[in-house]
Amino acid sequence: MIVILESTHGALAAKAATQTIPVVFMQGADPVQIGLVSSLRRPGGNLTGFDLSLAEVVAKRLEVLLELVPAATSIAYLRNPTNPVYAEAETREVQTAARTLGVRLLFVNASRPIEIETGFENLVQQRADALLVSSDGFLITNREQVVALAARHVLPAIYGWRAAGGLVSYGTDFLDAWRQAGVYTGRILRGERPADLPVQRVTKLELVINLKTAKTLGIDVPRTLIARADEVIE
Repeated sequence: MIVILESTHGALAAKAATQTIPVVFMQGADPVQIGLVSSLRRPGGNLTGFDLSLAEVVAKRLEVLLELVPAATSIAYLRNPTNPVYAEAETREVQTAARTLGVRLLFVNASRPIEIETGFENLVQQRADALLVSSDGFLITNREQVVALAARHVLPAIYGWRAAGGLVSYGTDFLDAWRQAGVYTGRILRGERPADLPVQRVTKLELVINLKTAKTLGIDVPRTLIARADEVIE
């Protein structure tokens, strides 16, 4: 059995590699659109799992960022172009949201740690007012570097995952999602077929606000946003 957590590349590679070994995935892009399963209700093969809807949530993440920095007009969007299937899905959502909200996007690409460093230098030169960080796996893995650079450049940033010291995050409750993946894995190991287990959408999201970081950045967090938060770090 194969379990793929938060990796578009990994899930597509597993599908290409086997049609018999059961696979449980957690996927940020739409599993049907990228060809992992034929439908959410009836996966129809040896793969099933969870649709994290990360690409769709990014629009709401941009809204939250603008609540924190309402005067922002230029938003840097940090993404990993070497994960094209996910990057393209998320980018479409970001562009649509930016047009609706009337802000300018500054695209910053990074697929290696050194490119994260140079990317920050670029967005500072372009005078970005705030930063939206993609939920791509590479950037999750390197979140400490991203958070440190945001702090160094005094740049308000929002993430799709919890990040120690990060200003704000809004996205999937990964602990809950991992637990659900474990349940599906157990059911398959006990004899159920992936084809009979619907792909489930993970709907539990969490908003985490770090007031310490907000104070350092000189940001007055709206009380309405604090009231909606699942966790406030003071």
